[in-house]
Amino acid sequence: MSATFDLNERPDYDDLIQTIADYTLGYRIKSKEAWNTARNCLMDTLGCGLLALRFPECTKHLGPIVEGTVVPHGARVPGTSFRLDPVKAAWDIGCIIRWLDYNDTWLAAEWGHPSDNLGGILAVADHLSQKRVAEGKAPLIMKDVLEAMIMAHEIQGVLALENSFNRVGLDHVVLVKVASTAVTAKLMGANREQLLSALSHAWVDGQSLRTYRHAPNAGSRKSWAAGDATSRAVRLADIAMRGEMGIPSALTAPQWGFYDVLFSKTNKDQRLKPEDKRQFSLPQAFGSYVMENILFKISFPAEFHAQTAAEAAVTLHPQVKDRIDEIDRIVITTHESAIRIISKQGKLANAADRDHCLQYMAAVPLIFGNLTAEHYEDSFHEANPVIDRLREKMEVVEDERYTREYLEEDKRSIANSIQVLFKDGSSTDKVGVEYPIGHRRRRKEGIPLLEDKFHNNLATRFPDQRCDQIYQLCKDQKVLEVTSVHEFVSLFVI
Repeated sequence: MSATFDLNERPDYDDLIQTIADYTLGYRIKSKEAWNTARNCLMDTLGCGLLALRFPECTKHLGPIVEGTVVPHGARVPGTSFRLDPVKAAWDIGCIIRWLDYNDTWLAAEWGHPSDNLGGILAVADHLSQKRVAEGKAPLIMKDVLEAMIMAHEIQGVLALENSFNRVGLDHVVLVKVASTAVTAKLMGANREQLLSALSHAWVDGQSLRTYRHAPNAGSRKSWAAGDATSRAVRLADIAMRGEMGIPSALTAPQWGFYDVLFSKTNKDQRLKPEDKRQFSLPQAFGSYVMENILFKISFPAEFHAQTAAEAAVTLHPQVKDRIDEIDRIVITTHESAIRIISKQGKLANAADRDHCLQYMAAVPLIFGNLTAEHYEDSFHEANPVIDRLREKMEVVEDERYTREYLEEDKRSIANSIQVLFKDGSSTDKVGVEYPIGHRRRRKEGIPLLEDKFHNNLATRFPDQRCDQIYQLCKDQKVLEVTSVHEFVSLFVI
């Protein structure tokens, strides 16, 4: 006889939820490399946000829902005069950070941009720092922000190592929501039970489909999706801090949990995965590995799988710029992930479509010798039909070594190569780039360029004296770490 009831014994929290909570509350970061990289990440991430403020399609989303709203100790949105509640401020900061696809990247079974979490981190820390001072208490300091960044990077990145959310049709911002929930709840002063509750709600929450990142629906939602996720995390952390009960088996509950509902089938054929693949795997303990190995986008505002293709194209530009009409075909050799995510043919409908098209991101620097955010805009694309003519001549092929080394822990390359063949039978050399400038293997080469990128981005928003003040503070690890959060953010207010 089949049962006509559910056994109502409330379980312990899922092991993974407990592991994330215990790491967030108990781990002590000792890696100097992680602390120093977090400082560089802070500079780069804020700079990306400031640069995005030049684009009306981004700024139209910013500001209070109700015009004229006054928020005591409101969190500030860098580069603006907005003072908002932390939930909306997290949305806005996350939106500007991600808008130009120019902040850091993590590539594994799942990919993403862990600095997206700064939206929630900075909004909560700024608000709490101001509030504590008003209450006669010590403010939060920037070391608290850097610690939260390292932990958020680690939670998002380690969960991404062997767990592919895109293969079940979900967007990677689910990991932003989970990581931001953990660290913002900690900043709010959560105890273990409150943190467990907050995390369980993050997993139960509705999760975004990836459809807005892929043909034929690629669009601008991908530029604010992470802001939405980090903002939702702040809301869930606040709910838990108010005493809301958790959902202990949010992941493992039969039939109703995350694993059974959202992780058990592949999205392409809807077949059940092997049983041992229907739950997350953690190949290593949480520490500071992800921040130490994070990839910076330094040279190009482009989806990271195409960074080395753009660099190869820039290298080839002098050889092809005067022979564009003589090109017969172009061979791009790449890795499987790039083919799956950003290889596109056909019409590109908008800027978000273009900055996720491998062929477009190779064609522009081949023709013009560079790739900037402005190159994705409708006006530029429409004025230069030669770009699409070149795209039509491109052949994309996989190199199995590139694919293999993309996933190898000691390499994590993001390789691409390009060769241009002309109608007269001649050709360029095959130019390959295996590690982009922002890779750990090219970190020494990249950091001076990252600092220049930050200073240039500051200059788009602030006068020279303020730029120099912010720049010098951010370069001094010891001074930055003891600076109060609200004083730091004040430097970025218009």
